[in-house]
Amino acid sequence: MRGAILYGPRDVRFEERETPKIIKPTDAIIRISATCVCGSDLWPYRGVQPIAQPTPMGHEYCGIVEEAGSVVTSIKPGQFVIGSFFASDNTCPNCHVGYQSSCQHAEFVSTAQAPLLRVPLADGTLVATSDVPSGDMVPSLLTLSDVMGTGWFAADAANVKPGKTVAVVGDGAVGMLGVLSAKQMGAERIIAMSRHESRQKLAREFGATDIVAERGNEGVERIKELSNGIGADSVLECVGTQQSMMQAIQSTRRGGYVGYVGVPHGIELNGEQLFFAHVHLHGGPAPVRRYLPELIKLVWDGKINPGKVFDMTLPLDQVAQAYHAMDERRAIKTLLRP
Repeated sequence: MRGAILYGPRDVRFEERETPKIIKPTDAIIRISATCVCGSDLWPYRGVQPIAQPTPMGHEYCGIVEEAGSVVTSIKPGQFVIGSFFASDNTCPNCHVGYQSSCQHAEFVSTAQAPLLRVPLADGTLVATSDVPSGDMVPSLLTLSDVMGTGWFAADAANVKPGKTVAVVGDGAVGMLGVLSAKQMGAERIIAMSRHESRQKLAREFGATDIVAERGNEGVERIKELSNGIGADSVLECVGTQQSMMQAIQSTRRGGYVGYVGVPHGIELNGEQLFFAHVHLHGGPAPVRRYLPELIKLVWDGKINPGKVFDMTLPLDQVAQAYHAMDERRAIKTLLRP
């Protein structure tokens, strides 16, 4: 089997990898219908997050079950399934309160940019759709494996409520789907922060009412101007840098909420500044598994179409070009088909 392997900064190759097989009776093997490149994949791709050795890549996936381990009962061969980027047993205390990405037995699923994938803890990780979906629905279902679930968690963690004002920091795929999530949750005003015309257009399609192109302190001031000097009720931080986190906190009204889902790199918070900001902070790796049944239904019923976030589609063997396009911001998110 051939799959994506990262060798070092900006060096992704599509080459021979070991074909996955059942290792534990709780495993399942799925044949990938679609996978993609994630914005968080760009951290190691750019060398910001160093790797020690050639590393298989990919943590977003959906597809058909080929084989299930001997104790797996919730899914069976032939079903179309979607799973989180964290495998979870869905039975431990952390899973029971909806934080499957902090499962006591969690395993990171990290080899999905390939035709076949082994998913550990299949019963607790994979959710089957009611039938095999049509091809045009697959991109939207794929987003539920990470970016839609992560955008939804950002909005949920930021306590987005009907009639409220929401700001979204970050115009990558997660930010775009954070806009869509806020719209679905009933936000009245949604401010998308973006300096790129194509992303601004998609943000408006997903429900943004306002666009702010400024960043840093200027961006904060602009959000306050749009909210009568108060700040947004809820802010979604979808980048993971010092600037984006501070912009999110400072754009939030007193007593408001920040949902942060950008993988943090170099973020340091000043305790005194945070103390007097009077904001709620909540975030982390999205517990995608918690939301999968609800989000699958929304896609299946045609209520949301998060697959619009894919603005480039390539065959899987052109995975290196997919990374390159996203690195250069020529693509918001690239879909890969085996």
